[in-house]
Amino acid sequence: MTIDIIRTNFKIIFFGFVFTFFSSFGQSFFIGLFNSSIREELKISHGEFGTLYGIATLCSSLTLIWLGKKIDDLKLVNYSLLVVIFLSFAALFFSFINGIIFLIVGIFFLRLSGQGLMAHTATTTIARYFDKSRGKALSCVWVGMSLGEFLLPVLIVYLLTFIYWRNLWQGLAVMILLFLPIFTYLTIKKISIFSREKEKGDHIKNNVSLIKSWTRKEVLKDLKFYSALPALLASSFIITGIVINQTFIIESKDWGRFALAKSFMIYSILTVITLFLSGFLVDKFTSRKIFPLLNVPLLLSVIILAVFDQPYSAFIFMGMMGISNGLTNVLISSFWAEIYGVNYLGSIKALTGSLMVFSTALASVVFGVLIDLGYSIENIAFFCAIYTVISIVIVMVFRSSYKPTLVKNKS
Repeated sequence: MTIDIIRTNFKIIFFGFVFTFFSSFGQSFFIGLFNSSIREELKISHGEFGTLYGIATLCSSLTLIWLGKKIDDLKLVNYSLLVVIFLSFAALFFSFINGIIFLIVGIFFLRLSGQGLMAHTATTTIARYFDKSRGKALSCVWVGMSLGEFLLPVLIVYLLTFIYWRNLWQGLAVMILLFLPIFTYLTIKKISIFSREKEKGDHIKNNVSLIKSWTRKEVLKDLKFYSALPALLASSFIITGIVINQTFIIESKDWGRFALAKSFMIYSILTVITLFLSGFLVDKFTSRKIFPLLNVPLLLSVIILAVFDQPYSAFIFMGMMGISNGLTNVLISSFWAEIYGVNYLGSIKALTGSLMVFSTALASVVFGVLIDLGYSIENIAFFCAIYTVISIVIVMVFRSSYKPTLVKNKS
């Protein structure tokens, strides 16, 4: 039955997969590949680049709250085409940066269009369209991001050996503009906010119509929303802080320059495995029941980072982070749809997506300040462990409140 559902709705899943893959162009791991080239040309330090990156990311998170909401107001195909054009423009603009101001604007455009709007469009579409198989659909879609993390670093580093970095960004801009608009039109031209998944040609009759759809204003007044945020933001905050400062970690642990680069493969593989496993678990048990376990792998990861110094521990701690990343990617979209309905999901996810982007900006600042103040990576990992434990405790306290509000069936 599951295979039939996936085949019936293949186009919409493929759309989400491709959009999450192309969102890689605005992710920290991708932009960081050009870090050295940009700093050399603009003559700025690591600290200055990190500060500018944080400022641009913060601005993109605030803008996402407004632009992300528009997915509830426009036709999906029109909204998606605008996002694609924006991403292409962002890549082209980034190839011409020649100063600090343009660097901030360039990073702002990439973070907003790539990490923000491309991922937001994909996950909102999938979470709204699917109900019975939402978890498995989201897990398939997020593989696009994992594929980007697995392939693009090696590919880009290779291309940079014989292609000027500015020309590479221009090539990316052209590729996006030539491929994605046509692809978008062919896959989702008939999909609207009222579209639902189909099983064997018929609309699934379920309890979706009985679940109240909350507006963003109502969500902001709901205490359980705030109780869930620390747990949902923990992964993006901690993983970003570690990825940005991986050089500091390698030097502190004396692991060798390629230790984390190799362990990223374990991170990607376990992310993909967890994506599919969590997709099945969400569809079987609901994300609300799995939610309390969300940050357990993350807690184990930072404990390993704090306690162990052996080179093999890099693979274990990055593997645990991969598991946490896979869980978060599936749960964060499904969780809001389950408890707040799907009619205003775009505006709700725009808000939470903005907060996640903000947490990545905050991570670059907080980790950088702690390092400058002389804290070791073990100290920082210990602080992260305390934060993670607190987030788990809060979820355990409020877990009984994580349920949808039902409305009366008028029929």
